[in-house]
Amino acid sequence: MSATTIPGKHVDIRLWTQPETVEGQAMRQLQNIAALPWVFKHVAVMPDVHYGKGATVGSVIAMRDAVSPAAVGVDIGCGMSAVRTSLTTNDLPASLAKLRSDIEAAVPVGFAAHKAEAFTGRDAKDWPTFWKAFDDLTPIVRRNEGKAHQQMGTLGGGNHFIEICLDEAKQVWVMLHSGSRGIGNILAQHHIEVARKLAHNQDLPDRDLAVFLAGTPQMVAYRHDLTWAQEYARRNRAVMLRLVCEVLRKQFWQVKFDEPISVHHNYVAEETHFGEQVLVTRKGAIRAGRGEMGVIPGSMGTGSYIVRGLGNPDSFESAPKRQGGVVASNA
Repeated sequence: MSATTIPGKHVDIRLWTQPETVEGQAMRQLQNIAALPWVFKHVAVMPDVHYGKGATVGSVIAMRDAVSPAAVGVDIGCGMSAVRTSLTTNDLPASLAKLRSDIEAAVPVGFAAHKAEAFTGRDAKDWPTFWKAFDDLTPIVRRNEGKAHQQMGTLGGGNHFIEICLDEAKQVWVMLHSGSRGIGNILAQHHIEVARKLAHNQDLPDRDLAVFLAGTPQMVAYRHDLTWAQEYARRNRAVMLRLVCEVLRKQFWQVKFDEPISVHHNYVAEETHFGEQVLVTRKGAIRAGRGEMGVIPGSMGTGSYIVRGLGNPDSFESAPKRQGGVVASNA
């Protein structure tokens, strides 16, 4: 599918969907983003684009020497993890009730947390170093360190989910969707408010699009906290995936697991595009460099997708939703 180009005030908007299908609020947001003087080349818009806080969900924004916290979202590092198992549909019992209850017992949901730390050396070898970095986060989260420890390996609420699902070959997959939990939300809200008060953001068409500029202490603080929260989200999914796989091992002792796939879809990355180094925010989109594996979640009752990136430069090597070959779908 080729992109449709709409002129913007500073850069163009390139949509991998028909413009008439984009709700009015979302289109106004895209025009506001395209008017920002720091935006590089164009704004890339995914087919499932919809209205969000500040920046549109389903947008990919590259900036020179600037970043907008709202273009990441408040669940920093939210994303997907998936692993294919050696099980097939023939290995599953008629009822999955026990499997479901065991998973629910292993992974807390909503506001719940583990009663004791669930992460171990099987998930990562450098936990002391990771947690020591907590001391350097913005002071507003200091009192939340214990909670962050116990929420490591928890699902959260909203549209986050854990699934045991089948692909088209009837192979069993474990798939989950979650992010940086409460700690990432606190950090994101704090930095969005800091950005809104900066002098260079006062005349923006939407103050929720406030940016931090390179070389400022506010940018340094945000990128430090952002990097830690993105890593928290990645580890959170890894711990959950291990907990779910342990449940499967107890019921199916012969099960084996492929190498997991893990991707963020609310995050910032420093990348090179069109010959320039830029900061790319993906909000409701994944990186899809050529050959890179990705996971695109479905909604309730619809299929999820395992995809392989094509490295499209015009989308800043990002994955449009519902594009590419489908090799995994919800059971």
